[in-house]
Amino acid sequence: MNPQLAQLVQNGAPAPEAVDAFLRDHAFPLVEPGNVTFVYRGAADEVTLRRWISGFNTALPMQLLEGTDLWVLTMDLPPRSRFEYKFEVVRNGGRELLLDELNGVVANDPFGANSVCQGFGYERPDWTLPDSEARTGALVQLPLASAAFRDQREVEVYLPARFKRSRSYPLLVVHDGPDYLRYADLKTVLDNLIHRLEIPAMIVALTQSPDRLVEYTGDPRQAKFIVEDLLPLLAEKFPLMDDPAMRGLMGASLGGVATLHTASLFPRHFGQLLLQSGSFAFSDLGHHQKGPVFDPVVRFVNGYRKNPFPLASKIYLSCGIYESLIYENRSIVPLLQAQGMQVQFEEARDAHNWENWRDRLRSALTWLFPGPLWMVYE
Repeated sequence: MNPQLAQLVQNGAPAPEAVDAFLRDHAFPLVEPGNVTFVYRGAADEVTLRRWISGFNTALPMQLLEGTDLWVLTMDLPPRSRFEYKFEVVRNGGRELLLDELNGVVANDPFGANSVCQGFGYERPDWTLPDSEARTGALVQLPLASAAFRDQREVEVYLPARFKRSRSYPLLVVHDGPDYLRYADLKTVLDNLIHRLEIPAMIVALTQSPDRLVEYTGDPRQAKFIVEDLLPLLAEKFPLMDDPAMRGLMGASLGGVATLHTASLFPRHFGQLLLQSGSFAFSDLGHHQKGPVFDPVVRFVNGYRKNPFPLASKIYLSCGIYESLIYENRSIVPLLQAQGMQVQFEEARDAHNWENWRDRLRSALTWLFPGPLWMVYE
């Protein structure tokens, strides 16, 4: 048992006032080197910790601490780990998923909010937090008539602080760009890294798909949208460097598939690729088990694995070891390296979520687009 909880009950059932004081005086979950203890308070028939991770038992039953209304669970956790979770509470025949009310650290994503477990030694990187000394860039809306999709799209464009039309800028195109802004603090990261001279001032185009389960799964229209619709419009509206080496494309999950697929149809059009937890499903023998949505993904990845070729100059990949996609991402790294491309792969003790991707942005962007600081001290 966690030593702090053991002290609480060492003399038998504690008074409610003692429990109140214990909860008030401690931060939850209770983190120690190598383990973490979760605590839920309330009347219930069952309480289960639901962890949003893969490759492990995601549902762990919690135990009622005798003489209290506290449900507790201690689990091993390697240092610097991070994952998201909820409590599944059963009472009076009903079942509901709840945030951890004792834990004020919450992560948001397009599906809602989750409580966050930050293991021993994990700290949110300071470069993801607003810096009062960093000048802020601007976001502008850019309407786009897409020939590839035969519809109207809206693209958001980040312009760096001190933007001047008299100079030329590198370009980064981001799949799921508005989600990167909302859930991964991309604008704050760009402002900070540019301010600290860790990356050059750059223009960033933030795209969003209305149907990513189709458009991001190996749809050639998406590649044409990026290269034939978006890039010419950006070159017309903004002063961009006319050099593929200073042009990047990125995405996470299915956005990573869309990024790799676009590069395969337009090789070396982007000198830099940034792939985060790419859903690179493939099958070596028989049919895959991921459902029909992934049929075009598997066809694409299987085809590239059979006939690989260079796609870009540099590729950065990251993936969490607590997500099922770690196998696919580990598998594709040597294949890409064998084509003569520079490849950097980073694994994190995290799962498939936006804050995992946020925490890798500095290492990714500074490697792909090193700013004056890195070029001096590399």
